[in-house]
Amino acid sequence: MNVVALIVAVIILALAGVAAAMWAMAERARAARFEAKAAELERQAGAGAELLKAQAALSANAVAEELVRRAAENYKAQDALAQAKLEAQLKPVAETLAKFEARAAAAEKARAEESGGLKAQIEQLLIASTATREEARKLSAALRRGAGVQGRWGEQMLRNVLELAGFQANIDFVEQFHVEGAGGALRPDVVVRLPGGGVFVIDAKCSLTGFLEAQDALDDASREAGYQRHAQSVRGHMQALAAKAYWDQFEASPDFVAMFIPGDAFLSAAAERLPDLYTQAMERRVILVTPSSLFALCKAVAYGWRVEKQALNAAEIAVLGRELYKRLSVMGGHAAAMGKSLGRAVESYNQFVGSLETQVLTQARRFEDLKVEHEGKAIEDLAPLEAAVRPLAKLAPAAGPGAAPTLTLVETAPTSAE
Repeated sequence: MNVVALIVAVIILALAGVAAAMWAMAERARAARFEAKAAELERQAGAGAELLKAQAALSANAVAEELVRRAAENYKAQDALAQAKLEAQLKPVAETLAKFEARAAAAEKARAEESGGLKAQIEQLLIASTATREEARKLSAALRRGAGVQGRWGEQMLRNVLELAGFQANIDFVEQFHVEGAGGALRPDVVVRLPGGGVFVIDAKCSLTGFLEAQDALDDASREAGYQRHAQSVRGHMQALAAKAYWDQFEASPDFVAMFIPGDAFLSAAAERLPDLYTQAMERRVILVTPSSLFALCKAVAYGWRVEKQALNAAEIAVLGRELYKRLSVMGGHAAAMGKSLGRAVESYNQFVGSLETQVLTQARRFEDLKVEHEGKAIEDLAPLEAAVRPLAKLAPAAGPGAAPTLTLVETAPTSAE
């Protein structure tokens, strides 16, 4: 039994060993399978990790690009907003700068135009100055030819001043008027008519030789000598003019004569060398005048003419007023006579109506009482006229028979008819 048991035990142990070996082999095979699966899984995991890494890299790039795109869009939007805000803030400044630029352009244009106009005016002034200088040179050369040319120039200057003052030749003044004096015939340059029939004489004296020599002198001594000769010439002309005594040759003339010197500079140069020149002239009844002072003197004469004309007009107005008053008085007499005639006519009409009513119509109305056919035409009542003719209260009665009534300012109380 023991052997059987032992054999059974051996068999059982062998079977157990075989089973254990088979189990170990199965476990080894399963472990190999597990290892292969683990390797496969590890390989697959590595491939998935690589794929995940690639996908993660792609996703990161896309996200980064999206973030960059969004950041760029945000930046552009913020930049546009900031630009809009900046433009809104700078718009008034830009408008102001545009206005300033327009005004600056207009000012520059105006300045250019004014500069061009000023340049043209300066050119014209230079041309006029050159022409004036040339004319002055010609005049100076002409005046140096002698006293005759200087005298004619002085007479022309005198005529110009008189015409500028509003005088007319042969009306307000007469040139080269001949008059007989004690020493023979005299011929003043100009005789000016004064209001009231008076006249005063103006004589032009133009001795400029010494003055022109002084202007052309190269040294002070020669210049002063020329001015001295000029002053002595002016005084000599003044004394000669006083000796003619023009105020005695005309019945209605002031006791002076005007000596015309055709330039203030000529007279002032002589007065500087002869301080008593004016005093000597006034003592000799000579008034030294230049174009400016003669112009004022002529204006005073013109004013006197206007005053005289106004006085003549006032006298004529007085004559016309007296004639108008006389005619109004005659017309007032006619109006008063017509009023009286109208009054008498009204009175006669009222008497006629009264007589007709009492003497005629009373008898005629008896036909109505007797039923006489009168074709419906009744006799109307005749009313007397109560209105009276209004008298001329401001017409004084005549002074005598046949005299015309006169107008007087009689104060009367106003009536309702007025």
